[in-house]
Amino acid sequence: MKLIHLSDLHIGKWVNGFSMLDDQAFILKEILSVIEEEEPDAVLIAGDIYDKPVPPAEAVSMFDSFLTELSARGREVFVISGNHDSSERVAFGARLMERAGIHISPVYDGAVRPVSLSDADGEVRIYMLPFLKPSQVRRFFPEEEITDYTTAMETAIQAMAIDTSCRNVLVTHQFVTGASRSESEEISVGGTDNVDASVFEGFDYVSLGHIHGPQNVGKETIRYCGTPLKYSFSEAKHVKSVTIVELGAKGDISVRMKPLTPFRDLREIRGSYMEVTAKSFYEGTETGDYIRVTLTDEDDIPDAIRKLRTIYPNIMKLDYDNKRTRTAREIDGDEAVEEKTPLALFAEFYEKQNNQPMSESQALYAERLIRGIWEA
Repeated sequence: MKLIHLSDLHIGKWVNGFSMLDDQAFILKEILSVIEEEEPDAVLIAGDIYDKPVPPAEAVSMFDSFLTELSARGREVFVISGNHDSSERVAFGARLMERAGIHISPVYDGAVRPVSLSDADGEVRIYMLPFLKPSQVRRFFPEEEITDYTTAMETAIQAMAIDTSCRNVLVTHQFVTGASRSESEEISVGGTDNVDASVFEGFDYVSLGHIHGPQNVGKETIRYCGTPLKYSFSEAKHVKSVTIVELGAKGDISVRMKPLTPFRDLREIRGSYMEVTAKSFYEGTETGDYIRVTLTDEDDIPDAIRKLRTIYPNIMKLDYDNKRTRTAREIDGDEAVEEKTPLALFAEFYEKQNNQPMSESQALYAERLIRGIWEA
């Protein structure tokens, strides 16, 4: 059985003041071309369909057209909501769309019912688990000790009662410990949203969404396919793709990538003003790409961004790297903020504001308060 794994479309997203709708329409057509060529049995869309819980009408219309095209091609489609989506809005009309082969995860109710597909090697059960917080799982399993995202996922998966003699596929949207992040993702301070990969042990393939760089986590069969487009300059060197998964008999699985070519790439260029405006520098390149320019001139160039846009019309960012900017940067030897717990960061802030550390009772109160806010 052949599956195509997609995620993190983020339809309706703006990047540095530029709407990505035209680029997203183009890349969805590219994906449809890949689907026509590969002829998969099913398409898995692992969350973050939209960039906002209440997406603009143009974004909804675009995704509606994409699903209609997939259904017209006779493909089974599996869709879950991500942390950027509203699970209630995404699930609207799910039972009606199921008749057209469009399977959408309902709002989580403690029970995940698989959809069964078959081929010459037997049954493949596909489980859809949308983005979950511990509080959402604890609601349905009050007797379980659910303290973090890992125990929440473990509890949700145990309730599925997976038959490991079958081939099982999970479509989910979480941050799995060890994955490499990009700037365009929502980052949780202190890694409090981490899920340990061991919870996925019973699945033959785990179709992950949430992380924007394509990558495996631990092994080839636990995989983020990444975004189909670059959404930050930290992704400038990524090769965007769709992931193609082929399931043979139980235990026989292959995974490969199919590169995607965007309408406009997202690139970084660097040099003095005279260098980056020289015809020999940009001739033969796509000057209409989304560009971050870093100028190395010691003096600022008056009205630089307007002048540069005569050559590079889609400049998103203009930076300087020179003696002045390097001197102005603060160098902090402490661990990165994202590696500290919320409580540790608050404790540092409190001490700086009050010239003394929190008392033990204050620290306990702050910990309870932070945990309650985080899981709400």
